Amino acid sequence: MYDLAIIGGGPAGVAAGVYAARKKIKTVLITDAWGGQSNVSENIQNWIGTKSISGYALAKNLEEHLRDQEDIDIKQSRVLKVEKKDGGFMLTLTEGETLEVRLLLVTSGSRRKKLGVPGEAHFEAKGVVYCSTCDAPIFKNKTVAVVGGGNAGLEAVLDLFPYASKIYLLIRSNAMKGDPVTQEKVKQSDKTEVLYGALTQEIKGEVFVKSLVYKDAATGENKELAVDGVFIEIGSIPNSDFVKEFVTLSPLGEIIVDHKTQRAGTGIWAAGDVTDVLYKQNNISMGDAVKTVLNIYEFLHKGV
Repeated sequence: MYDLAIIGGGPAGVAAGVYAARKKIKTVLITDAWGGQSNVSENIQNWIGTKSISGYALAKNLEEHLRDQEDIDIKQSRVLKVEKKDGGFMLTLTEGETLEVRLLLVTSGSRRKKLGVPGEAHFEAKGVVYCSTCDAPIFKNKTVAVVGGGNAGLEAVLDLFPYASKIYLLIRSNAMKGDPVTQEKVKQSDKTEVLYGALTQEIKGEVFVKSLVYKDAATGENKELAVDGVFIEIGSIPNSDFVKEFVTLSPLGEIIVDHKTQRAGTGIWAAGDVTDVLYKQNNISMGDAVKTVLNIYEFLHKGV
C-alpha cells in the first residue's frame, strides 16, 4: 500500500511529487499528461525565475525534474474510479490496474470551456489562447478579441490594457455580467469596443489567427473582425468528478479545501486549479502543493 497517491501531472502535481519524494513518503503519482493547461501556451512569461518558456518546454522540465527524484513511482495513466477501503482508498486506473493508498492528493486541475466553433482547435496556441495572465504580453500592439462577458472576460480585457492596441469584447447577451467596478473600467477604456449580442461563429487565419466571424443577434448578420488573437474566457471546468463522493464541491465544481492545510476530506487533500483557490495560477498551484505535502508529512508522522 502506498502512503500517498498524487493525481495529476501539472505544476501542482509535480511540485507535490518532488516534495513527497524528498520527504521519503511512499508515493505514486498518476497522470496521463504533463504540464497542465499551460502545455499549449506558446510563450509563458510569468513563470518565476524564467523570463520566457514555451508550454511544451515547461511540461518537459516538470516531467524531467520529477523523474529525477528517487523514492516515487510514476504511473502514466488516469484514475477512473476511487473507492473507500479500510485504512484508505482503492484506485482503478484506465488499464484496469488497481492501487491501494492511504491518502489522496488531488491535483487534477481543470479544463477550459471551449466555444466549439470552426478554427478554435486548429489555431490553439496560434492566436487562440485561454489565459490572459499568461499570454497578454505576446499581443503587444496587436488587435485582439476577448470572448466572454463575465468576470473572466472582463479581467482578460484589463490584463490586455497595457499591451493590445485594440480590444473587441464579444458578449453573447445584452449586458455584462462581471463585477460593476470591473465593468466601469472596461467601459471607460478608449481601446476597448464592446459588442453585445455577438455570437462567435468561426475563427479564421493562415498559420496564425487573422480574423473572427460573429453573428449579430439583433440582425442575424455575420460580421468579420480582423484580429491577431482571440482570448476565450468563458470559464473552466474542474476535473473533480472522480472524487465528488468524498469531498465538498463548490457550485462551480471546485473542491473546497481548508486553505491553511489544503485538506478536503477524510484522507484527502487537494491543490491547484481543481480547488476553490481564488487565483488560478501555476506559481500559486505549486506553492499550495508544497504546503499540502508538508501537512501530509505531519499527518503521517505526528497524526496532526
